Amino acid sequence: MNWLRRTTIVAGSILLGPALPVSLFVAQAQLRMTVDQLTSFIKSSIQLRHDDRKVADYVKKIKLSNALDARTVEDLQGMGAGPQTVMALKALASESTALPAAPPPPPKPAYVGPPPPDSIEQARVLSAVTENALDYSRNLPNFLCLQVTRRYIDQSGMESYRLVDTIAEKLSYFDQKEEYSVISVNGIPMTGREREHLGGATSSGEFGSILREIFSPETNTRFNWERWATLRGRRMHVFSYRVPQATSKYSIRWGQGGEARTIVAGYRGYIYADRQTNKVMRLQLEAENMPVDFPIQSVTLDLNYDYTDISGQKYILPLKAELHSREGKFLVKNEVEFRRYNRFGADTSISFGDVPDAIDEEQIKEQPVK
Repeated sequence: MNWLRRTTIVAGSILLGPALPVSLFVAQAQLRMTVDQLTSFIKSSIQLRHDDRKVADYVKKIKLSNALDARTVEDLQGMGAGPQTVMALKALASESTALPAAPPPPPKPAYVGPPPPDSIEQARVLSAVTENALDYSRNLPNFLCLQVTRRYIDQSGMESYRLVDTIAEKLSYFDQKEEYSVISVNGIPMTGREREHLGGATSSGEFGSILREIFSPETNTRFNWERWATLRGRRMHVFSYRVPQATSKYSIRWGQGGEARTIVAGYRGYIYADRQTNKVMRLQLEAENMPVDFPIQSVTLDLNYDYTDISGQKYILPLKAELHSREGKFLVKNEVEFRRYNRFGADTSISFGDVPDAIDEEQIKEQPVK
């Protein structure tokens, strides 16, 4: 099977497809670990449903740097570690009794920053954020931009990603609708190629569809104020939210043609809203309660917006989106950047040129609250 027959996720929906055959991850893993590294590995293998025998064989090759206690083994068993893995962990615990005890987890840093707003202020802010989100698409101009998607895969389930391809597309936003035209793949010019025919994981809807759904009254989203944050030097309200599957429109399609299958998933995440403007500047999403018989087990989206100049006027527009999906041990990561915005018009002529370098991670990273 080919990964290019994979998934379409649109932010509003996602498209994915069947996975490549995967080789055993054991050869790539390190043989010396701390107890903390070992427990992280076992938890990951449980989540990714690795074969119990193969995990046990891997554990037998590990040399610990500190002692593994029986309570930790019991906890891992309770989380779902298989019987052969548990036997290997017990043997490892017995072998490590003479080693120094594992250090306690570091204390959580004390919260530094202003006090949270009271419930009345939280409600006022959420009402303003909701109004702005529902009006978002209507307030955007017609424009063109360059969308660059760097697609990565990992066949081991260990998040050792490798770049598969880089897709450049001209994105046209006109009358609140998005259209995509492929310009190049890996620097090779492409014309007349539909993005759906490229295969692999793709997404769309970043220009308002997902915001409109989350904040629509019909969606019945539950919000809670969580904390303060700082993004790109601006103070943010952070709200958690959850959208139940019964009212969700977030669709995930796996495969193509006759083998295609589409589900609608509930989801949860966080909204970052600018304290001064009450406008959404970041959106995080995690699909929930995926059907057990659906090939894709998890989907997450992290979408950042920023202030962008178009013809001398500032608009809040997508800056970068990062999409993750998992099918067994097969992991997919898409890094999608939106560059070179320009107003759409009959006389508009844009030379997109070469694909720009990736956006500096410092532009995306959350800063400490001050």
